[in-house]
Amino acid sequence: MNAWLIGDDEEVIVIDPGEYAEPVLDQIGEREILAVICTHGHPSHVTAAVQVAERDEAPVALHRADRLLWRTVHRGGDPEIEMADGGRFDVSDVQLQVIHTPGHTAGSVSLYCEQLEVVFSGDALSARGPVPHEGAFIDFPRQLTTIGERLFDLPPETRALPGHGAEICIGEASKEFDGWVAAGPGGEFG
Repeated sequence: MNAWLIGDDEEVIVIDPGEYAEPVLDQIGEREILAVICTHGHPSHVTAAVQVAERDEAPVALHRADRLLWRTVHRGGDPEIEMADGGRFDVSDVQLQVIHTPGHTAGSVSLYCEQLEVVFSGDALSARGPVPHEGAFIDFPRQLTTIGERLFDLPPETRALPGHGAEICIGEASKEFDGWVAAGPGGEFG
């Protein structure tokens, strides 16, 4: 599981804090947490979200379509921010643009930062290709469509920083796309 911090010496946004708050909070140190963003609602991405956010009374953000997944882990309330396609988060001197990237889950999102030439792709896309959940694809055709229509529109040098595993540049991923389609949901990726 990859958890990501974006910010500066004063403030951070946490992306996908994972299952354990302590290592994330150790990396944050004294910086102020502005928000905790979950790219989707699977437990490996959201379990520590509330505990991390509570330290600085920061809001948690999740797409509305993943609230039922969220509630399997957090029964005490929903995230404060309902993300939607085109939404924006500001931290330090950069912006994160919300791109709805359904397929892995109905509410999966990616966060594009043009200034840093990165997209935090959650489990929509990794270096191995589209990411399954517990060995199976929830909606493989939709996940491929999302990758092709939403992520491949980004500049080819954009680094895709996934929720699991190694990163890949969008240009490199686009060269692998036909192989992912041909392999199908039961295929081997990467």
